[in-house]
Amino acid sequence: MNLQLVAVVLVVAMLDRLVGEPPTRMHPVVWFGQAVDRVDRSWSHPKAVGALAAVGLPLAVAGIVWGLVAGAESVHPIFGGLVGVYILFSSTSLRLLVETASEVIAHSETDLPRAREELLALAGRDASELSAGQIRSAAAESAAENLSDGLVGPLAAFGITAFVATTVGWAALPAAAAAATWVKAVNTMDSMIGYRSKPVGWGAARLDDLVMWLPARLTAMCISVAAASPDPLLSGRRWARIPSSPNAGWPMATLAAALQIRLEKPDSYTLNPVASLPSVAEADRGVRLVDRAGWLAVGLTGVVVYV
Repeated sequence: MNLQLVAVVLVVAMLDRLVGEPPTRMHPVVWFGQAVDRVDRSWSHPKAVGALAAVGLPLAVAGIVWGLVAGAESVHPIFGGLVGVYILFSSTSLRLLVETASEVIAHSETDLPRAREELLALAGRDASELSAGQIRSAAAESAAENLSDGLVGPLAAFGITAFVATTVGWAALPAAAAAATWVKAVNTMDSMIGYRSKPVGWGAARLDDLVMWLPARLTAMCISVAAASPDPLLSGRRWARIPSSPNAGWPMATLAAALQIRLEKPDSYTLNPVASLPSVAEADRGVRLVDRAGWLAVGLTGVVVYV
């Protein structure tokens, strides 16, 4: 067992609930985004440059994190734990996701223009013509998808790497923190440049597809368990492959099945087409379900690193 790793996971969960996010000026993901911005430009060979950046930048930042945590641990285990907490805290997010989705859903009933504007913080789509029901659908979809990207992915990397490192006798915390950072960096690059309109983002998008394969399916499982039924996962499989992304459809389809609602992105996909778009109450229930699934993911990570 490794009580240090368990403590790191629990402290990060408490910080997320109490604080939400590190200040922008002290947020490593913001710093990393500034580096990605330098890649997002015209190149004579954009795919080659993008592929090198997609591999090199996340590995570089993971190496830096490993060195920082290992160095801190060499001074004192508590110091190493504190650095590990900050790294994992800045790599994960649940409270901000839940609060933002809830606000969009509330405004969809009382202030539709504001809901459309605030949706941009969750979903990268044109919201100018979306109806109230489509706004709520987008908020619920994004909550489910971002649970995978913003929480389950880094936690899974942290937990699995810690388990393996402990098993083989490596220093577990530096390796686990570096793995969580690497996943977060890969996902950040994809969210910034991984679009068909950006040839330089081709490598980032393909790497993210590979890295997020397992977290997306783990997220779907957590949502189904949080709903206290295996049916959402089993039923959602029918629609999970409809979106063009090989991963995003799994948590979204599972949520659609759990709530028995239709989730859709106009001109792109429709999940559970025989149902209706979510009401305010149904969308709120979906966000609460995502929140419970997130806490379940935290608890499972704690168990994995404790073993």
